[in-house]
Amino acid sequence: MQGFHTRDGQLVVEDVPLATIAEQVGTPVYVYSAGAIRARYTALADALAPLGASIHYAVKANSNQAVIALLRAMGAGADVVSGGELARALAAGVPADRIVFAGVGKTRPEMAAAIDAGIHLFNIESEPELEMLAEVARSKGTTARVGLRVNPDVDAKTHAKITTGKAENKFGVPIERAPVFFARAAELDGVEAVGLSAHIGSQLMDLEPYRQTYVRLREMALTLRADGYGLTTLDLGGGLGIGYHGEEGPDPRALAAIIQEQLGDLDFDLAVEPGRWLVGAAGVLLGRVILVKQGVTKRHVVVDAAMNDLIRPTLYEGFHRIEPVTGRDRPDAGPADVVGPICESGDYLAKDRPLPAVGAGELLAVRDAGAYGAVMSSTYNARPLAPEVLVDGDRWAVIRPRQDVSALIGLDRVPAWIGD
Repeated sequence: MQGFHTRDGQLVVEDVPLATIAEQVGTPVYVYSAGAIRARYTALADALAPLGASIHYAVKANSNQAVIALLRAMGAGADVVSGGELARALAAGVPADRIVFAGVGKTRPEMAAAIDAGIHLFNIESEPELEMLAEVARSKGTTARVGLRVNPDVDAKTHAKITTGKAENKFGVPIERAPVFFARAAELDGVEAVGLSAHIGSQLMDLEPYRQTYVRLREMALTLRADGYGLTTLDLGGGLGIGYHGEEGPDPRALAAIIQEQLGDLDFDLAVEPGRWLVGAAGVLLGRVILVKQGVTKRHVVVDAAMNDLIRPTLYEGFHRIEPVTGRDRPDAGPADVVGPICESGDYLAKDRPLPAVGAGELLAVRDAGAYGAVMSSTYNARPLAPEVLVDGDRWAVIRPRQDVSALIGLDRVPAWIGD
């Protein structure tokens, strides 16, 4: 059984009741379905197979080693945006020649580490970055393969904080400057410009912005080839959204059809970089009700999961369905704010959300938390990082233990000069 479903009135992940995991591991805890991740990857890979497109998992969505390794075993490469993510991908067994390094602010040590590892491609986001990479590569007596991330000035029609393809965003080079960039790359020893890349944002539910982007990418790719540049690769980015309200998200076959329509007749190696679409719906965050506080006009359901565990509602106004784990057939008891114990007004998981009457000790599941959940968590208010669990059929394992408070404190160092 893939993913999450109801059995005997309680929420189950594959063949394991979520209540069983909560009882043994405690709360808050992240729980992921291996079957759901595999099913998503297979659906995307099947849709893209006629195009021969390679899939590079965007590690930033969920960087747990087990998740990366699961996708690597399915055939995925990796898209990384930091030296730490590069190290994680390599440690999870992703072959270096299947790794693409993106990001607007790569440092010289990060570039050096990626060159030493032998990664497939650097996606470069500015001309100063190109110069820097060329210097690092020359110092190592080698040549780095690069792609240029272009900004097509396309509105992805998503949240402002996860839009990356408009002219005012910090990412990429304006697409009309691509010839200037390639001309400079041709002059530099240490780099070989072989590709174009475009990533216009995250959580896209409307596919039309992809079509607009690929039209512009096609035009520029053909222009560069006509100018004599040895362009071989088109990196089409990621950003495919999921249905946080329980609705069906975009079908990868529809995206594949747009790619085929706009780029299928060209002789390029194609690549995509999905993250959220692969893992987002495959995870939940479990929290336990501490108490219910009745205010003058609303209910405050206080749970032991907080904004340090899942910051999306506070940071992005992100919506996540919240459901009781047991007794799931109860009627709604009116709207409630689901809040955490952190000393911030912004510490909430949901506001004015229809919710059944719940009491202290009950388990709640925050749905679609497999992407940008644990990976963005913090230890604010000295709250240890929550554990993560991976379920595969009737077996499950803790893939990140709960952080111990003493270990958290042990990260600090008190200078001797402070005294007793």
